[in-house]
This record gives sequence, C-alpha cells and structure tokens, in this order.
Amino acid sequence: MDKRRVIYYSDELKDEFSVAQIEPRTIDKDYVYIHTSRFKRFTHFFWYRIVALPIAYLYCRCTFGHKAKGVHKLKKLRGKGFFMYGNHTQDIADAFIPTLITFPKTVYVIVHPNNVSMPVLGRITPSLGALPIPNDFSGYRNFKEAINTRYEEGNCITVYPEAHIWPYYTRIRPFADTSFDYPAKLGAPVFAFTNTYRKRRFFKHPRIVTVIDGPFYPDMEKPVRRRRAELRDKVYNAMCRRAELSDHVQIKYIRQEKKQ
Repeated sequence: MDKRRVIYYSDELKDEFSVAQIEPRTIDKDYVYIHTSRFKRFTHFFWYRIVALPIAYLYCRCTFGHKAKGVHKLKKLRGKGFFMYGNHTQDIADAFIPTLITFPKTVYVIVHPNNVSMPVLGRITPSLGALPIPNDFSGYRNFKEAINTRYEEGNCITVYPEAHIWPYYTRIRPFADTSFDYPAKLGAPVFAFTNTYRKRRFFKHPRIVTVIDGPFYPDMEKPVRRRRAELRDKVYNAMCRRAELSDHVQIKYIRQEKKQ
C-alpha cells in the first residue's frame, strides 16, 4: 500500500510518482510482438486465462471492493475489436481492471518498456497482453502492425493516455491526442473508462468504481488529425465528468512551481 499522504507536483504531463524504479530494455525492430508457435499460444492462454484472471478478480475485489458500471456498453461489441482509454492511478490494479470489465474478451495494453524489463515478471507480461511502446524508432513499424492485428482479431486495446502513474489521483490530467491516432486511422470504436474512488468504512483502501462511457466513433470523412483530436476531447470530457463522482482523497496532490 502506498503510505504517502501528500505528493507535490509541478508538471501534470511529465511527473511520475510510481514507486517502481526499473531500467527499461531496448524495444526496437528485433522485438517480437506476435508469436505464432503453439508453445507461445499456450503460454498466453495459461498466464492470461488460468493465472492472471483469478488473481485479478481476487486482488481488485478484496483490496478495492471493485465494481464497474456501464459494462453492458462493451457487450454490444461482442466479437468486434475496440479501444479503451482510462486514467492511470494504480500500478497493479490498472493492469487488471481492463481484463475484468471486458471479460471474456482478450485485452492488450499499450505499456512503457519498463513493463517488459523486469527480471522475471518482464518475461511474463507479454503473455498477459503487454504491448511495449518502442524506445527505438526502428521498432514502430512492428508496433503499429501488432496493434492493427490485435484489433482486427476482435480484441480490446487499452491505453492510459496520461502515461504516468499518479496513485489515487481523483482528477483527470491533460493528455495529448497522439495515442488516438490508432482508432482514428482504423475507424475503430473508442470507450472511456474512469476509475473513481469512493469512501469505505472500516477499510484502508477506498472502493474503486469503474465507469464506462462510449462508444465514440471517429468521423472518417474528416482528416486524421481532426479525427483523433475529436476522439481525445470526447474521452477527456467523459472522464472529467465521471471523475467528479469520487468522494475520497487517499493522497493529496499539491502543485508547486518548478525550481529554476
């Protein structure tokens, strides 16, 4: 449990408050996103369906009393791919919640290279659906092809556009429209999911209630830049509106000016 009660920040776009310190590996043209061997397909099934799903349910339910509202909106796209965008406020739960709310659909999460760089867990996270963003330009072609393939297969692609973890933060930080380029070009449906924090008596952790909005569709008659900007605004506005439902502050965030 994060024991901090006050965090001082200066830049909502760049400040990172995760307690994990990991040296990222290089993600370049040699990184393999999609494995086709029977063994790799089995390890994906084993780690995702047999191991991760039960752990995700128990962790989120027992630790945060997790609930979700609006899941029926996702069910309408059964068998079809879509993108989901959420607020980034937990290190572990943020990896689990998309899997729970979209079940039985498979979820792939666009992540920082740190998530596949840990000594042991880093070898497993790709089987859990992690799609690391390249930190070498040569890797972007394979990365984009992997996103397109997973979407066409009818899966869910999850993105945390705020990029950096702010534990228990109850507002929505501003984010760019860059990550909306994928659905804007594919003409894909987009959902917003907002993790809100509710007060619970007799528990150390607040309840997390995930609220789902959408689907939002890009207007394919407009230029790509306009499409992704409009998708970003729809998601951001929906998340800001839902964030108002939080009634518990676990960690207080205080803005301070940058030191010159």
